[in-house]
Amino acid sequence: MADNGAALHAARPTRITAAAFRRMKGRGERITMLTAYDYRSARLFDAAGVDGLLVGDSLGMVVLGHETTVPVTVDDVIHHCRPVAHAAQRALVVADLPFMSYTTSREQALTNAARLVQEGGSQAVKLEGGRSVAGTVDALVTAGVPVMGHIGLTPQSILRFGGYRVQGRGKAAAQHLVDDARALEDSGAFAVVLELVAAQVAERITAALKIPTIGIGAGAACDGQIQVMHDILGYDVPGGFVPKHAHQFANVGDTILEAVKRYVSEVQTGAFPTEAQSFTLDESVLKAIGEER
Repeated sequence: MADNGAALHAARPTRITAAAFRRMKGRGERITMLTAYDYRSARLFDAAGVDGLLVGDSLGMVVLGHETTVPVTVDDVIHHCRPVAHAAQRALVVADLPFMSYTTSREQALTNAARLVQEGGSQAVKLEGGRSVAGTVDALVTAGVPVMGHIGLTPQSILRFGGYRVQGRGKAAAQHLVDDARALEDSGAFAVVLELVAAQVAERITAALKIPTIGIGAGAACDGQIQVMHDILGYDVPGGFVPKHAHQFANVGDTILEAVKRYVSEVQTGAFPTEAQSFTLDESVLKAIGEER
């Protein structure tokens, strides 16, 4: 008798793990990551071969409509992480620890990271900061939670930065980023996101680390790239903001807008639905209903 369980297992794609990211850097393989916040999107991105799916606190801006990521809660991330984790068969699912969910104490960080893994289904967490969070990273890794770091422009600190500005342009600022990246590696992080970092500084950091760097607005020398799904797909109304670091590979916003306009028009004119989208009774049933009257 055939072992159907073994056959099913063999048919499934190999799951990418946090440890695999480091091996990918060693082999010179570029790592691809995208944000994902729902089942259908995650399923599509996973099928397309994306290596990692980030359930980022960027959902506060692109999904919930906030001006910054600051209002996002752990419950928000868990809610969006669950369907992404259900959808992903191959990609590593990483969930953001949002604003003030890991800075009060290491116990707080452990509790919230555990929730993202246990309730959200993530295989790793991401947090912002360098040397200031190195001890927290070490505690999480020791507890068995893979951690991705995030330095450069850290959106949770936008109130302190006062805007979205490129980081590492001065000598001291550049060295600060290098030191932060090394501290994250020494603490056990399996990768580090470099956001809005001057390309030459990102290149230096990438060369200095054994763990991969994942860039967003940090040049081409990083070991991988991550983008917000809405930015690369053009998923917005016409004239919506597109960051400089994003390239639109499609413009689904226009496609959706035209499709919905057509739907509205056809409903209003009676062109939709037609018989093709309708269900009918057998004539004998219809006749019997008439006789009962």
